[in-house]
Amino acid sequence: MDSRYGNDHAGRTQQLNPVSAPLAVVYPDGVTTQRTKSTMQTRRRQLSGQLSAPLRQYLDTESASAALMITATVLALLWANSPWSGVYEGLWSTDVSLRIGATGLGMDLGHWINDGLMAVFFFIIGLEVRRDLSVGELTDRRRVKLPLLAAIGGLVVPALLYLWLAPTGEAALGWGIVIGTDTAFLLGTLALVGPATSTQLRVFLLTLTVVDDIVAVSVIGLVYSDSLDGGGLLAAAAALAALVIMGRIGVWRTGPYAVTVIVVWVATLASGLHASIAGMIAGLLIPAFTPKREAVEGAATRFRAFRQSPMAEVGRTARDALARAVPVNERMQVLLRPWVSYVIVPVFALANAGVDLRGGLLAEALASPVTWAVVTGLVAGKFLGIGSFALTAAKLGLGRLPQGVGPGQVIGGAALSGIGFTVSLLIIGLAFDSEQLQDEATVGVLIALVLASMLGWLTFRLAAIFHGETSAGLPTTLARPVDPGRDHIRGPATAPLTLVEYVDFECPFCARATGAGKEVREHFGEDLRYISRHLPLPDVHPHAEVAAGAAEAAADQGRFWDMHDLLFAHQDQLELEDLAGYAGHLGLDLEKFLHDVTGQRHAARIRDDVADAEASGARGTPTFFIGTERHVGPHDAQSLITALEATRDGRPDTTP
Repeated sequence: MDSRYGNDHAGRTQQLNPVSAPLAVVYPDGVTTQRTKSTMQTRRRQLSGQLSAPLRQYLDTESASAALMITATVLALLWANSPWSGVYEGLWSTDVSLRIGATGLGMDLGHWINDGLMAVFFFIIGLEVRRDLSVGELTDRRRVKLPLLAAIGGLVVPALLYLWLAPTGEAALGWGIVIGTDTAFLLGTLALVGPATSTQLRVFLLTLTVVDDIVAVSVIGLVYSDSLDGGGLLAAAAALAALVIMGRIGVWRTGPYAVTVIVVWVATLASGLHASIAGMIAGLLIPAFTPKREAVEGAATRFRAFRQSPMAEVGRTARDALARAVPVNERMQVLLRPWVSYVIVPVFALANAGVDLRGGLLAEALASPVTWAVVTGLVAGKFLGIGSFALTAAKLGLGRLPQGVGPGQVIGGAALSGIGFTVSLLIIGLAFDSEQLQDEATVGVLIALVLASMLGWLTFRLAAIFHGETSAGLPTTLARPVDPGRDHIRGPATAPLTLVEYVDFECPFCARATGAGKEVREHFGEDLRYISRHLPLPDVHPHAEVAAGAAEAAADQGRFWDMHDLLFAHQDQLELEDLAGYAGHLGLDLEKFLHDVTGQRHAARIRDDVADAEASGARGTPTFFIGTERHVGPHDAQSLITALEATRDGRPDTTP
């Protein structure tokens, strides 16, 4: 089962300090910059494991895609400069038509790639942005401020530098070339030249490129489109409205969305807008949501039924139940992302990166203001724009750097953002009619790719040497050691094995983990001490904080674990009157209990636990620590037992 079903909202950065929450979480100064030796030496696997499964898969896929793009780019250059260069040019000029009777759509192969396949590329970007806004990294708007401001700098400064060097004539139309960043190349290069652990920096850069992509696609669609046709625009708008309606009424099958998106694309082509904007907007309208526990449980029940009765009809209902549980947004991403990363983007690079440098073109390009305007805009513009805007905003208190990421690493990421490639090459073909200018700008994009990579490498090395910024990931070590005088402990306080869990009493997956914890305790007996700490997530679980307060109020009367078990057994009944009923059932002093809960007597303790969770790298519930190290991987009993036994034997935790 996907890990996002085993970690409540772990795929998103939690709003641990909501304005409207009754217990406002206050983080201690220095938490976001705290870094320890053990944190810096943490394995890449551990840090990436803290991210959501979709995000980990995305990072891995994009890194592999970057390698394929490099290969395709080199092949395109070799082919275009070989005796078979005529075949290269002729291939992309081949007419390809799709017809049904007298109706059809015809373009040359190059346009099918740039206007057709790249629309799928931008559709995937739209899907990812919608998911991040709904349930992913962009749900915590506080953490979006700094990347947003940095992205603005990364758009404005490059464009101004370009226009400074190429201010007039057709050359001035190419300012859009330098505003884009190639996410796949960026992440792939970061894996090669960045810090040994860079997950937090990756998330920051991904958030930044969301803004970058939206602006770049808007520029393509609005600035570099042909004359517009009203009928096509109306048809596209109607199809987009249909996507909105399907999302509102809960259409869950992929087919209707796919057909409607194709209609949007065709109508956009007919309207004169570039098809990339159709892909992006359509992707933004495909619904995304957190899978509901009832839907997941229903799918599991039907699959058990199919296991017992392997009949076609039972199998179909099981398949449909699983599809209903997983948002259509994510199902489309799973289906399309491999095609985009491993086929569409490399084919685009093959079709657009082939510049024939023979006959003096290279010398002409190196003397062209367009070439150097592109290089300066991408390399210097992104470096100065993103770096200066991000660090200035952080200094002015307009946002804060991601936990574990240093200023030098932000500047290194800004340098790598100068790799424009995919979006830049696409805009080149739209901005210039002159083949000469197209070739010169393409040479500039390729030079910028090399220089931005080298500048990023140098910046990361200097940050490590002079500022000790060797890691850009979340902490993995328990910030506050177990304290028998403060912590709630099940088992002997001096037991050789320690299992710490950060819990949310309204989190359904914590309840499951609690059952697994019982099995773990039975397995190890007196050799294990189990500690429960609070990590309420009030933005998604409105009763979590008052439930935590109830547990602490019961602890004052010596009944923490009894209340702990009752709260998890009745997660759907956590109103104040319910809590009072549990207190009465346990024989507590009800007047004192209610006074403590309603007066928020234990609010400071709960805040301290949340701050400790933040400082320890915990972002969702349940989060486990084996000894003092954060456990990465499944929370089932066998996985926890394996990790604890590995610790007892002196072996590293290798849980996947």
